[in-house]
Amino acid sequence: MSSNLSKCFILRFLFLFVIVVNFIPTKVYCNLKIALFGDSLMAGYGLDDRFHLSTVLEKRLNEKGFDVEVINASVSGETTTGGLNRLNWLLEKREFNIVILCLGANDMLRGINPTLIQQNLDKILGILKEKNINILLAGMLSQEIYGEEYRNKFDKIYPELAKKFKISYLPFLLEGVALNPEYNLDDGKHPNAKGIKIVSRNLEKKLIPLLKQ
Repeated sequence: MSSNLSKCFILRFLFLFVIVVNFIPTKVYCNLKIALFGDSLMAGYGLDDRFHLSTVLEKRLNEKGFDVEVINASVSGETTTGGLNRLNWLLEKREFNIVILCLGANDMLRGINPTLIQQNLDKILGILKEKNINILLAGMLSQEIYGEEYRNKFDKIYPELAKKFKISYLPFLLEGVALNPEYNLDDGKHPNAKGIKIVSRNLEKKLIPLLKQ
């Protein structure tokens, strides 16, 4: 009789142990550094720090079990030329596991030749690749202010580079946000706090598979 009770107790203990272990939250990776390398669209323009993309994205990833730090390395008004010029300086200051790259919007608004934009982004991606940093390229779409020819050339930049470098790619950073007053500041260009949550979700769809590699 005591033998049966002992067996029953052991089985119950093992059953409860398995359940408890399965419900213990675990970190998928430890202390990964993710850099947001872009312009005002990722820098938190017009927002309190707690609503910055870096803050929101880090919090959401932590809640999903990823031990990551998201660093805001974006600069409002940045162009691809400016980004290229400061990239090496940034990489000398900090080490990153992943860089989320989204530059080109300001170039487009200034009517800069798409060929030059692509050349700059190509050089940026080459530098990151040489340093074995994982990359998520977030694309932009051209407005129609410079005509169809310009728009077609600009919109091809990001998919072509993603294919060339074989990197993770989000076709449009502002998917679900652009042109929607509910998700933008009064200027109609920059995401508000609601919009940032959507941008974060857009990035997470591509970033989480990259983190799990």
